[in-house]
Amino acid sequence: MNPARAARGGSTTLVLLRHGETALTPEKRISGSGGSDPELSETGLRQAEATARALATRGPVRAVVSSPLRRARQTADAAARRLGLEVQVDEGLTEADFGAWEGLTFAEARERHPAEMAAWLASPKAVPGGNGETFASVARRAALARDRLLGRYEGQTVLVVSHVGVLRTLLRLALGAPPATLFRMDLAAASLSAVSYSRSGGVSVRLLNDTSHLADDHR
Repeated sequence: MNPARAARGGSTTLVLLRHGETALTPEKRISGSGGSDPELSETGLRQAEATARALATRGPVRAVVSSPLRRARQTADAAARRLGLEVQVDEGLTEADFGAWEGLTFAEARERHPAEMAAWLASPKAVPGGNGETFASVARRAALARDRLLGRYEGQTVLVVSHVGVLRTLLRLALGAPPATLFRMDLAAASLSAVSYSRSGGVSVRLLNDTSHLADDHR
């Protein structure tokens, strides 16, 4: 599906792009806003360019808005160059801070902090890693960022470059689904999803975890 075309009929479409891989991604290490702020790996840079090429063929994108973290900015920069746009930064799109869990795998975090991990998986109000950010907080600021974009770009298509926690949250909110849904969605590195918001208040998830644009990127 062409996510940009979802804006027809006056709808506003947010095309949701997860950043490309970093060195932590293949190891499935927890990487939020409280860690080392890693840059894209060579694979991640290739993924960003492949995604940018695909977006340039899919119809008009009117704005590129990114999380301030380095991996998202690098991914957004690649797309913006292809689209002839400037990257705008929205702090509301920043990934959650996972506290002491930053840099650990989920298995390591579960082994070292089993009760804390169980509580976090069970409730969006649980604090990860001792002093991190709850998913309830992420949901509040992600919703505010979404509303800013919908107000600013009514009837247009916006590329939103962010992180797995924030993008899952935006999709969960679009579906009206419970918080547990966050852990039932797979969003691969450099994947595209899309949500359309109609003027009448309707919301439709048009695309989820599309990685077809990466199929030839195995150099």
